[in-house]
Parts: sequence; C-alpha cells; structure tokens
Amino acid sequence: MRTPRPLSRGAAALLAVVLAACGPGSGAEGAGDVGAGDPYFPKAGNGGYDVTHYDLALAYDPADRRLTGTATIDARATEDLTALNLDLQGLDVDAVTVDGAGARFGREGQELTVRPRRALDRDAPFQVVVRYSGRPETVTDPDGSQEGWLRTADGALALGQPVGSMAWFPGSHHPSDKASYTLSVTVPEGLRAVSNGEPAGEETKGGRTTYRWHTAEPMASYLATVAIGRYDVHRGKTAGGLPLFTAVDPRQRAASRATVRLLPDVVEWGERRFGPYPFSSAGAIVERPGDAGYALETQNRPVFAGAPDTALLVHEIAHQWYGDSVTPRTWRDMWLNEGFATYAQWLYEEDHGGASAQRTFDRLYAGSYFPDAGTNAALWSFPPADPPDAAHISATPVYWRGAMVLHMVRRTAGDEAFARLLRGWAAEHRHGNASTDDFTAYVEKTVPGKDFSRVWEEWLYGEGRPATAS
Repeated sequence: MRTPRPLSRGAAALLAVVLAACGPGSGAEGAGDVGAGDPYFPKAGNGGYDVTHYDLALAYDPADRRLTGTATIDARATEDLTALNLDLQGLDVDAVTVDGAGARFGREGQELTVRPRRALDRDAPFQVVVRYSGRPETVTDPDGSQEGWLRTADGALALGQPVGSMAWFPGSHHPSDKASYTLSVTVPEGLRAVSNGEPAGEETKGGRTTYRWHTAEPMASYLATVAIGRYDVHRGKTAGGLPLFTAVDPRQRAASRATVRLLPDVVEWGERRFGPYPFSSAGAIVERPGDAGYALETQNRPVFAGAPDTALLVHEIAHQWYGDSVTPRTWRDMWLNEGFATYAQWLYEEDHGGASAQRTFDRLYAGSYFPDAGTNAALWSFPPADPPDAAHISATPVYWRGAMVLHMVRRTAGDEAFARLLRGWAAEHRHGNASTDDFTAYVEKTVPGKDFSRVWEEWLYGEGRPATAS
C-alpha cells in the first residue's frame, strides 16, 4: 500500500569501457530493449531475457552509508543477444562478467548496458555477475513519495514500489519479471538485517554479522526489501502451522503488541476468504513512523511505518494474495493490487460485526466516506483501470473506486459466486502476472449468464461518477 493521493497530489572498473554503440536507445542489432514497455515507466525492466534467480551479497555500514554488493543474476535469453540492459540507478559498477568471462559495460541514466564476449543464443541460460558499490540513493516518485534506499534512525530500509529497487541492486525492475532470491547482508555486530522469505543462517566474525535469507517463490523486484537496524524478533505459527517472523523496532514494542497477536488470525481469515496462503511464511517489519511515509506489501513480510491498525494490517496481508502472488502485468493494472486489498478491509469489517461492504460502498457513492470534500470528489477523477499518468497509480480512485468495482462484480455475480471468484482468481494466477483484461475475462468465464458490461463500462473504465449506484 502506498498512501493514496488525491489529484492535487567511469569508472575505476577493471574492464570498463564506454560503449556508445550498445548504449541505451542505440538500437544496436542484437541488443535487448531498454524497457519492458510499461505505459508509465517505459525504462523499467528490460527486453531480451527473463531473470530466474537473484543472488545478492551486500554489506552496509550505517556510519558511512556505503553499500557494497555483488549481484549474481541467472537468466534465460528470450532472443539472440549481443548486448543486454540492467536497471541500476546511482552506485558505481566495478566489474561485470557474463558466464565467467569479463564483459564490457556502459552507463546511461538508469541503464547499465552489458556486452558479453560471446553472443547469447535465444533460449540459452546465462549468468551475469555485477560488482558495485557506493552510497545508494533515495528515489522520489512522480507522486512525491520516497523509495529506494531510505536512511533510518539506526540503519536503512529498502522499499521498491514502483522502481526503487534499482537503487540498491541491478536487475530487470518491472513487475512482469519475477524471480527467486537469495540474499546475504553483512552489517556491524549488534544490528540485524531482515529480508523476505526464510532465514537461512547468520554468522558473526570480526565485529560484523552476516544474515542470510532465501525466497523460493517468484517475487517481483519491487516487493524485495532489506531492513537494517535493531529489532525485537517474534517467531510463531498460525493454527495451521504456517511460520511467522516479525521484526519490530524496539521503540514500537508496546504499540505493536496487538499487531503481533492479531497477525495469525488475519492470515487465517485470509485463507478462509482467498484460499491457501501463497508463501512459505508470513510476518511483518515494523519501523518507526518517521522511517518511511507509508506501509508497503513487501513479499511475505510487509513493512509498516509505525504499528498498524487492524485495517492496515488486513490490507497488507491481503496483498500477499493480490499483488504479491498475483502480480500486475504492468503498472496500469495497479487497481488489481489496491482494489482487492481495499475490498479485503471491507470484507474483514463485515465478517467481524462492523459495517457491511454495501454500507461502505453507499457512503463512497454519496460522497460522505472521507472527511474532506476534496478526497470525496477525487474518487471520480479518473477510472481505476486507466490512471492518467505515473503520478496517479496510487491515487484515490485506484484504491477505493477499485474496491467499488469489485463490489459491483459481487452484486452482479451474487455472494456465493463472488466468494468462489475471489479464491479462483488467486489460484488461477498464483505466482504469476495478470492484467485487467485477464480479470474481466476470468469473471465472465467464471460467472456465465451474468451481464458485467455495465460494471466494466461505467465503473472500471468510465469517466466520472456513474449515474446510479444500482
């Protein structure tokens, strides 16, 4: 979850040479595209290959804010390649190899262009190793929020939505290219490094501790995180045996007790509503309120800026199904993340004796849900499936009007069919990517005999407030 906004809202390298001929945008024959073709972030991701695994070995000292890293990237060529691009913002590249042989490289903006000694054949697996270092940057998004590598009171926090992950490791940073991850982070003794997936051991030597983590399930790079600092660690299990790992900043200890206690119940509720939990563990990272300006659904271990209330906890846990496991094909499909997670809040409230989803829907339609008139009006500023630009992919309509689309689907399909649809959608695209067109087609296939045309035309893609809520 990114806090939605209304509308008002070189090198000393061992083998380095500058390669004008294969630089980004050069159109050199056999070079992969410099982007994945996203409508809002055209340079994000890269063409010509598919990443299968990242192995990241990092070291960071908060005292000098210097990050050193070695990224080992396993991939498969999807076309014949004489050059390929990686996304990396800032940081100095010290050396690059491809399949063990030194490779030439060049930099232009966020693009790191690599020319292997030998061309890569289509369908061939290959491995790129990048050694890099420097002070990682904080990235300011088009909507004004900050991501990338954030300094915290006692360490650092890496957040990546939508493109901030390129500030701390090279890769193909678009949600359509998911991969498994192995991560090791070395920090001064006394600090801890927490990441996604499962703990894979730790070792202290010479005043420094290395923490290892492994994520077996595919993960989009924007969902990868590293949190460095002092944490209280809580381990547990749900009633069904799912491991839980939660890291809490000591200053948030008292405020987070309710969150730690409630987490297994929320996960179990999600399994009843959405189907089997999609990852091998669950948990949370609770930072101080000033360490980030928002919560984010980092995979299997969402990050919170301060202890979350129940609604926010439900929202980020729901994202584990909708957003993390079923990941948008492009950033235009963001409502499939936020509309589902927002609607999960309505369902949780409904299931626990609070306002019905219909009541929440009615208040939104009437313009009485938000405390200020501007936000109520912003709800209708653009259709949730078509944000006007990158600055609005986390704006009000994507969240709340996206949830209203789902409520209209529920009303058209009926409660029983909608309940099956929620579980089926999560299962159909488990650990994959999906678009808005995939969703509308799935609904119509799953609930035949019902007419959803008005839902799509007026609520999903329509401009302004629909004439009626019926």
